Amino acid sequence: MKAINPATGELIKTYKRHDQEALNSILSTTQSAWEAWRKTSFEHRSKLMLNAAQVLRKNSEKYALLMSIEMGKVLTEARSEVEKCAWVCEYYAENAETFLKDELIETEASKSFVAFDPMGLVLAVMPWNFPFWQVFRFAAPALMAGNAGLLKHASNVPGCALAIEEVFREAGFPKDLFRTLMIPASAVESVIRDARVRAVTLTGSEAAGMQVASIAGNELKKTVLELGGSDPYVVLEDADIPACVAMSAKARMINAGQSCIAAKRFIVVESKQAAFEEGQAEIMRNLRIGDPLEEDTQVGPMAREDLRDELHDQVTRTLKAGGRLITGGEFVKGPGAFYQPTVISDVSKGMAIYSEETFGPVSAIIPVKDEEEAIKVANDSDFGLGGSLWTADLEKGEALARRIESGAVFVNGMTMSDPRMPFGGIKRSGYGRELGQYGIREFVNIKSIWIK
Repeated sequence: MKAINPATGELIKTYKRHDQEALNSILSTTQSAWEAWRKTSFEHRSKLMLNAAQVLRKNSEKYALLMSIEMGKVLTEARSEVEKCAWVCEYYAENAETFLKDELIETEASKSFVAFDPMGLVLAVMPWNFPFWQVFRFAAPALMAGNAGLLKHASNVPGCALAIEEVFREAGFPKDLFRTLMIPASAVESVIRDARVRAVTLTGSEAAGMQVASIAGNELKKTVLELGGSDPYVVLEDADIPACVAMSAKARMINAGQSCIAAKRFIVVESKQAAFEEGQAEIMRNLRIGDPLEEDTQVGPMAREDLRDELHDQVTRTLKAGGRLITGGEFVKGPGAFYQPTVISDVSKGMAIYSEETFGPVSAIIPVKDEEEAIKVANDSDFGLGGSLWTADLEKGEALARRIESGAVFVNGMTMSDPRMPFGGIKRSGYGRELGQYGIREFVNIKSIWIK
């Protein structure tokens, strides 16, 4: 397995894969670790999870640098990602026991209640775009619930995968309770089918989600899928345009646009179109593109050159179909997988970036006549992960937010994940939830107990 710096194209390090014998050994030792861990108290688990938060903060610079080198994340965003991981560890350390306490139910029995028992080994198949956060938002609740974790990370961030295993060990967790599997994608099926694995969570592409869900379904194993997104960012006539424009650029360009919940389709009423597109384009033109290790860099490279090429193909097809290029639309000259921040307006149904997920720094502005058409266009998507809506009328904002088909809607703010709120999607964005009370209950046995 090779880690390649996307800013330079240079090889960072080659990692040895786990062969079948090593993989079987890991599954066996993790199963043994879980059988002991499931009996531990919430107090004990909480202490170790708080330790994990401390380990993350203590090594923040090291982990941020690792993310920047392996997948091109700018240092400022990488540091924030490490801090968010520490936050989710603390959140579940403080709340897991409350979320999973027995729920008394009134029946004719002397006592009847619902208990929440751990399931066992949970396999996480994770992506490269948030190489620490995606893992910790699964691992913190899973381990606090009494489960064990197996991580199959993206092949281009092997250093991050091993570093996460290191965090839990340094925090004092049993050494085999959370393990990184250094295996190719082709070996994932055998792990899912292994009887010791009880459930699977995946964040990734639609294709990967369908494949994993099919295999897990064949084995009757629980899955949670967080897949693609083409989040709408709806701008109504009474929106605060300066604030809306400033946030739109941030919402589109986080992680160089490589985020499932990045705003991608900017649905703007026609009366505000000119002001919105001019304002957003001005911000995008002035973003500092460059080495993600330099402190003043705002936009780093895309994670791989093939991903940049796919994005450019979407841009090219959209422009040929009649989209109007306002800024960007080209590779950045020189080494690395860099792409210019791009704004395309007058996007309409049938164009590539209207319906396809754009995983990179490309903004699609879709003009609409009024709020009714805006909601119709927002829902005219195969995806349903997140969304934003901007209006001065908060009552109207809430009413319209309820009509947007997605797992989350933010009124007058950008879509983001938060440990306190459930996170996930509908339609082709997947199913199940992570984070909050609902997330920790995905991988437990919800058991009814009746006593008379």
